[in-house]
Amino acid sequence: MGELNSDRGASRGEQIQAAEHEAARQRLLAQAEAERIPEEETTRAVPDRRWRRGR
Repeated sequence: MGELNSDRGASRGEQIQAAEHEAARQRLLAQAEAERIPEEETTRAVPDRRWRRGR
């Protein structure tokens, strides 16, 4: 009987760990989405005039 309880405890621990892992994953995805730069801003051409100074 002791074995049965320890198996159940390990399984419960694994379930808790999996839930914490999923919660951390969701937090990371939410943070990444909040910090995401819209595509329109990353593809816009910005003039770089630094190279002209040397000429």
